[in-house]
Amino acid sequence: MEKDTKTLVVDLLKTKSILKQDVYTNTKKWFNVFKEEIKNTINLINNDIGEHKDKIRLKIVDKSDTEIQLYIGSDVLVFQMHTNVFKIAPNNYVHQSSYIKSNPNNAYCGIINVYNFLADSYEYNRLNDLGYLIARIFINKEDHFFVEGKGQLEFLYKDFLNQKLKTEIIKDIILKISAYAINFDLLTPPYEKVSIVSVQETQAITNDSQLKTGKRLGFKFKSENDIIG
Repeated sequence: MEKDTKTLVVDLLKTKSILKQDVYTNTKKWFNVFKEEIKNTINLINNDIGEHKDKIRLKIVDKSDTEIQLYIGSDVLVFQMHTNVFKIAPNNYVHQSSYIKSNPNNAYCGIINVYNFLADSYEYNRLNDLGYLIARIFINKEDHFFVEGKGQLEFLYKDFLNQKLKTEIIKDIILKISAYAINFDLLTPPYEKVSIVSVQETQAITNDSQLKTGKRLGFKFKSENDIIG
C-alpha cells in the first residue's frame, strides 16, 4: 500500500505539477507581451494626441514581473498576472467544447486580472478608494485563451476551442479595456452616504483621504469562486 501511494504521488508530481509549471511559464511569456504592447499602444496614442498631450495623463509604471500599471486619462488600469494556475470549474461553458473533453488538462489556465482604479487614488495614496475587476484573461499551455470582462469583452473572445493568443489580439484587448475604463464614469455617491463625516475624516481629505471613492457603488463582477476551481 505504501509503495502504491508513493507511486501515485510520484506520478502526480510528474504529470500535474509539470503541467502547472508549463501553464505558468506560458502565461508569464504572454504577460510580458502584454507589457510590451501596453507600452507600444501608449506610444501610438501619444503620437495622435498632439497638442493636447500636456492635458492628458498617459504613463506606465512597470511595478514587477507580475504587475504593470497603465495611467490613461483619469484612470489607472492595473494588469496583474496571478502567480497560481487554476483549473476552470466544471460548470463553465468552456467544458462543453471538444477541446477540453478530449484532453481535460487543457482546462488548466493562468490568469491575468485587470483592475480599474481612479488615477488619483494611486497618485494621492488614497488607500481606501475602490477599484473594480473589469477583465480577466485565461491562458492555457497551448496559447488557447478566453476573456471575461465588461463592455465589448462581455461577448468577444469566448471561443476557447479555436482562439489562440497573438500580439494583434493583445493590442485589441488593451484598447477595448482602455475604452471601457475611460467611458466608465465617476458618479456622485448618494447624498445620505456622505452627509455625515467626522473631524478626522475631513482632515484626512487633505492628508491621506479616508473617504472611499470609486466609480460605482454596487458594481459587481463574478467572483473567482464562480469561475475556477
